[in-house]
Amino acid sequence: MPKPVRWIGSSREDLKRFPDEVRRRAGGALWDAQIGEKSPFAKPLKGFGGAGVLEIVDDFDGDTFRAVYTVRFGGVIYVLHAFQKKSKRAITTPKPDIDLIKRRLQRAEEDYNLWMRNVRPISR
Repeated sequence: MPKPVRWIGSSREDLKRFPDEVRRRAGGALWDAQIGEKSPFAKPLKGFGGAGVLEIVDDFDGDTFRAVYTVRFGGVIYVLHAFQKKSKRAITTPKPDIDLIKRRLQRAEEDYNLWMRNVRPISR
């Protein structure tokens, strides 16, 4: 059974604005995550302590597109951010995007905790 995907902030709408080919590859990478696989387009995002936060990177028509998701929370995939990288000088993710991803990761954790309380009764 594939894991559900939950979208944080504007990530879904932002991903929908990607070119069709990029959207299809990102969707395929998310599907791979849903079934417990890792797409060749996905790699761990540096600065987040391992492979729990991944970025899908795709170059298209001279532009770079990224979608960031997490598999840190059991049974669900959270898409945290989707954006077109503007800087051509460095391969690192710009600080404002990293800060947004950190905030959205916190929101995902809060959502997950709420979701789990509603899905699974807490035994005492």
